[in-house]
Amino acid sequence: MLGHSVDKYVTGTMVQTSNANGWENLLAERWRHDAGELPSLVPRDTEIAVLLRGRSVVDRRGGGMRQHTVAKRGTIWLCPAGVEEEFISVSEQMDDCLHIFLPGQPFSETMLREYDLDPARIELRYEAIDEDPFIDFAAVQILQEMSCESAGGRLFIETLAMSLSAHLIRSYSGRSISRALTVRAEKPLDAKRLMRVEEYVDFHLDDDLTVTDLASVACMSVGHFTRAFKLATGKSPHAFVNDRRMALAKQRLSDENWTIEAVALAAGFSSHANFTRAFKKTTGITPNAFRGIAHLE
Repeated sequence: MLGHSVDKYVTGTMVQTSNANGWENLLAERWRHDAGELPSLVPRDTEIAVLLRGRSVVDRRGGGMRQHTVAKRGTIWLCPAGVEEEFISVSEQMDDCLHIFLPGQPFSETMLREYDLDPARIELRYEAIDEDPFIDFAAVQILQEMSCESAGGRLFIETLAMSLSAHLIRSYSGRSISRALTVRAEKPLDAKRLMRVEEYVDFHLDDDLTVTDLASVACMSVGHFTRAFKLATGKSPHAFVNDRRMALAKQRLSDENWTIEAVALAAGFSSHANFTRAFKKTTGITPNAFRGIAHLE
């Protein structure tokens, strides 16, 4: 995903982006916004902006609505894909704001499988939100993954993007939904299918695994699989993949034919530095130090 922030936030400065992390279906950026007016724009992605600290005053007009927001930490602005933002004025500088971009229609297939909903009836509202605990939780998780990448981070972000999209439908749909979003009766992940998933993970540890891939191997929808896998193993899919990749990384660090850079990339990290940070967080030592110890044994 590319987002539309560069065209929209002409008075701001981007200070961090997830662009290099290789995430699918979610892009996150941190911006500092100076006071000023922003150009009119019709976004191709759904955008969630979360003020991380400080205060500001924002006036905006979009989707036939005008909104005046005295913003504080945790204030959220939702702008659905395709809704023209005719006018935005930032009266006071925003020191730190997280912008989360989701595809315009990221949830149609998932909702069709798991919920009795007609995606054609779902329209998100153009809304300023005082607070939302789930979006705040998602923002914290995204920031942590941006600051300290994990071996299973791409799977985690993929799952989080789907959960965030489902939350937007539940809480900010512009049309009434005829039935509550109640998950249909679900079957557990039996031992045979669990073994099939585990074997698939081990065989594809060096590949760009997705939760969608794993759910397909288990013949389940993504949401059902994610819940059933955790019930069966005690771990989320991304935590399971993270553990397997880090275990394999330790084996490879003991092999002089593998450079640390190659181990990092094979484990799913976007850089040597991110791998070193995650490895030290997991083991208490750097990959270089671990390799030295392994060679002494």
